[in-house]
Amino acid sequence: MDKNEVRPPQEEGGLSPMTEREFALFRALIYRKAGIYLGPPKKALLAGRLSKRLRELNIRSFGKYYERVVEEDGEELITLLDRISTNETHFFREPRHFKFLEEQIFPEWKAQALSGLKNRKIRVWSAACSTGEEPYSLAMLLFDHFPPSSGWEIEILATDLSARVLKNAEAGIFSKDKAHEIPEKFLKSYMLKGTGQHAEKMKAGTAIRSIIRFSRLNLNDAAYPLNGFFDLIFCRNVLIYFNAESKARVIRRLFCYLAQKGYLFLGHAESVNFQDGLARSIIPTVYTHGGKTDPNRSVLSSRVPEKH
Repeated sequence: MDKNEVRPPQEEGGLSPMTEREFALFRALIYRKAGIYLGPPKKALLAGRLSKRLRELNIRSFGKYYERVVEEDGEELITLLDRISTNETHFFREPRHFKFLEEQIFPEWKAQALSGLKNRKIRVWSAACSTGEEPYSLAMLLFDHFPPSSGWEIEILATDLSARVLKNAEAGIFSKDKAHEIPEKFLKSYMLKGTGQHAEKMKAGTAIRSIIRFSRLNLNDAAYPLNGFFDLIFCRNVLIYFNAESKARVIRRLFCYLAQKGYLFLGHAESVNFQDGLARSIIPTVYTHGGKTDPNRSVLSSRVPEKH
């Protein structure tokens, strides 16, 4: 810390308030490592989310915590990014996307399979899965339309920046308060009711859990540890935290992993205007490949085998 910097008085509990310089350091680090842009109004939010971690480590200033983050081998950086992640989500969020799947994409796939134009394997990537509601929603819907008994194979990859939320997502346990978000027929078929001390919980059934693989992935990384292409990529309500440059870079990478006739779903506030021919819009926030192919597509899509 700059010795000439005037530090505000310590808060109750011995923690010094975050200075403008400390905020600038964290902003730069978070943008560099995760592509997340924090504007000046986010200073209080950042300080609030990191304060608990400082107390856990018995560190009294954000400057000292910053030094620890940059000096360690990366584990504390993961914890930092985990603490600032926004994980609010729910089952079948943005219903029009699921309606579009049922009314247009699924019938299209079934017709293509009957005519021999598509194999009976479906690969889906939930690219910012948070606590798991999105991939489990997709699993229920896909199982309902493409049951294994009909010869279809479903594979869902669910990734997120936060190791903490991934752990919860993989467990597949949710508050019973979320039951109203799930259609009744899916609730009965795919979710298990808790009993005894777990009466206020529900758990995703084995059928849908078996087709989802959870893995940590930073969308801002230079390369993704993935293999092959996906028929559907859901990357919703995460790009709103990126600036224009980071957003464009991530979207271009996503298209490198999208099957030639695949679909990319973005969040309702993440509409993108593609002017380079890379993509075309099917409906608002749903895209497929345009006439132009990214020259890096084949290289990126087979860069590193997935870890199982």
